Amino acid sequence: FGNTCYCNSVLQALYFCRPFREKVLAYKVQPRKKESLLTCLSDLFNSIATQKKKVGVIPPKKFISRLRKENELFDNYMQQDAHEFLNYLLNTIADLLQEERKQEKQNGKLQNGSIESEEGDKTDLTWVHEIFQGTLTNETRCLNCEAVR
Repeated sequence: FGNTCYCNSVLQALYFCRPFREKVLAYKVQPRKKESLLTCLSDLFNSIATQKKKVGVIPPKKFISRLRKENELFDNYMQQDAHEFLNYLLNTIADLLQEERKQEKQNGKLQNGSIESEEGDKTDLTWVHEIFQGTLTNETRCLNCEAVR
């Protein structure tokens, strides 16, 4: 598949993040949606989870193909940055989930023939946010007196 080490390392780390894996696997059982990076990831995780062998290799062909279609940065055979890929993947999944929620609100949850307010749709937290959200703190300590700022 070319230089996909960046992708493989991130996918392995995410698969072993239990809350993330469980949400991706639960997404697999939902009614089939059009193909996206998340549907390809859920198919890949499902292949891993249902594998009978203890060891082996599962090529992420479909996932890599979808990734290359969706983002030209990854549409080559060059080595890429794993951190950049992780950020792209998580942001894409969160955006996809937010868009699905917005579509569900528009299609199914109408009151008296009117669409519910769309205020705050972009700020709706998804399970991606719940799992990976945090606060970045920075501390500066003096090497002489050890005062902290």
